[in-house]
Order: sequence, then structure tokens, then C-alpha cells
Amino acid sequence: MIVDCAVYDEGTRRPGELPLAEACEASEQPGAFVWVGVVEPGAEEFDAIAREFSLHPLAVEDAVMAHQRPKLEQYGETLLVVLKPIRYIDSDELIETDEVALFVNPSFLVTVRHGPAVALAEVRRAAEADPGLLRHGPPAALHAIVDRVVDDYELALTEIVTDVQEVEGQVFSDSRENPAQRIYRLERELLEFQRAAAPLVPALDAFSRGRHPSIPQPMHDYFRDVYDHLLRVQGRIESLRELLGNALQANLTQVTVRQNEDMRKISAWVAIAAVPTMIAGIYGMNFDTMPELHWDFGYPLAVGVMAAICATLYWRFKRSGWL
Repeated sequence: MIVDCAVYDEGTRRPGELPLAEACEASEQPGAFVWVGVVEPGAEEFDAIAREFSLHPLAVEDAVMAHQRPKLEQYGETLLVVLKPIRYIDSDELIETDEVALFVNPSFLVTVRHGPAVALAEVRRAAEADPGLLRHGPPAALHAIVDRVVDDYELALTEIVTDVQEVEGQVFSDSRENPAQRIYRLERELLEFQRAAAPLVPALDAFSRGRHPSIPQPMHDYFRDVYDHLLRVQGRIESLRELLGNALQANLTQVTVRQNEDMRKISAWVAIAAVPTMIAGIYGMNFDTMPELHWDFGYPLAVGVMAAICATLYWRFKRSGWL
């Protein structure tokens, strides 16, 4: 369950592996904190960690059960931050959403990960490479994780933009393929994307403006940078949703136009076919007094008249754009 447990002194990781109890004891020293990484724990498994760090039962329940919306909640000196990392599966044009819960305290950081969307081990290594920033304690580690999540948002959004551009090409192409289902699927995935990103905006705004005492002043600028990136992501999501909505309307218009063209063609061919049908129907009555019935050239004359009328109708329909 615990994938990594380390103590950091002034931003530098202590060598060796430490049991949870020893790590917690060591983190009580000035300038030190413990970072515990947990993956998909059960309620009983996480109970030892909750007791060790005196975590609030409601916060523990949210972290273990998962399926929470992105949020920020304060429990005494401990801050609970829930993030929704995402990954975009381009082959299926689907967004998969995972969850990370973070307990941020001046002396510890506990990360609870559900799903493989964000590689927290890589985030930890990148943070450890900058001891000057990590010396600010758990808020610096929190920044590193949030920054990676938002960067992944931007990467996923870049891939979605490519698919949206392909849909635009489909809508206005000469192909008769109807991309309505693909448009709807992309719009639904963007809505899922927005549900993951939008609730994080006010939380990062609060961090960047210093509204939480747990975030030290030197970290405000770092969170402001992530906040700006998230605003850009949010703006692009809204723009893409609006673009897909317009594309869907344009596609419906294109379908209507094609149907009208098909109906005109059908109507034109029906009008052309009606002429020989009508003449053949009249001569099929077999009355003895019908004109040209006993004339040697009556048959070719009737066929010629039908062909001439059909050719004239075809020329007129072709000229008017119906065929």
C-alpha cells in the first residue's frame, strides 16, 4: 500500500528507507517533513496512517472511497486537496479520469492515488532535484503534484484539438459520412474534462492569493503560474465545446442540404420517367380508334416522342442544378 515514505530535511531527502512510525517521529524536527505515498488503500489498510497523522475521519473516508469531485477542504491544520488527473486515449477518443487525494500539513504530506493517470514517483524525483524549492515543505510538494496534473491537462487538450480539427474537416468535406456521433462523443469527453478541471480553479486562485495560511508566501508565485495555466486550459475547453456545438449545427445543415439535393434528383428522375409511363399507359388501352395505331411508323414515332421529351426534361433539370 505504501509505495514510498521519506523524510526531508531542508528540502533534501534522508537516505535509506524508514518505517512509518520512525518517519513521523523524524518529521517533528525543525525544517523536516515526511512525504508518504499510498496507492489505492483499503479502509483497514489506511487506518494506521490515519491514526499516525491524526487525520479527520471524514477526510479519510473521502480519500479511501474516492469518486470525489475536485475540492479543497480544511481540517484543523491539515488541508485535504482532491485532484482529478486525466489521460486521453486517442485511439478511442476517450478521457479516463483518476483521483489523487493529498493531506497537506506543515509536518507531513500524504498522497493517496487511485489509478495510473499521474506518475507521482516521477513528480517526487523531479521535486527532489530542486531542494531549494522543496525546503518550503509540503506546500512545495503539493505545487509539484498540481503542476504535473495541469501539465497533463494541457497535453491531453493538445490531442483533443487535433481530433476536433479532423471533425471540422469531415463536416465540410465532400464525403457523405455523417460525423455527428463523433462530434457528440468529443463534446461529452470535453464535458468530463471540464468537470475535472473547473473545480480546481478557485482552489488555485486561493493558493496564489495567499488565502490559506498553510501556503507560505514564497510559494504564492509558483501557484499563480499553475493557476494561469489552468485558466488557459479552462478557456480552451470552453472554446472547443463551443466549436463542437457549431460543428454539430453545421453538420445538421449539411445533412439537410444533402437530403434536399437527393430529393431534387429523385423528383427530377421521377418527372422524366413519368413521360414514357404516361404515353405507354395511354397506348396500352388498346382502343381501335387511337391515333397512329395502324400506321407503320406509329411505334417509332411514339418512342421518338418519349425520347425527345425525356431528353428535354433532362437538359432542363441539368441546367437548373437538379441533376
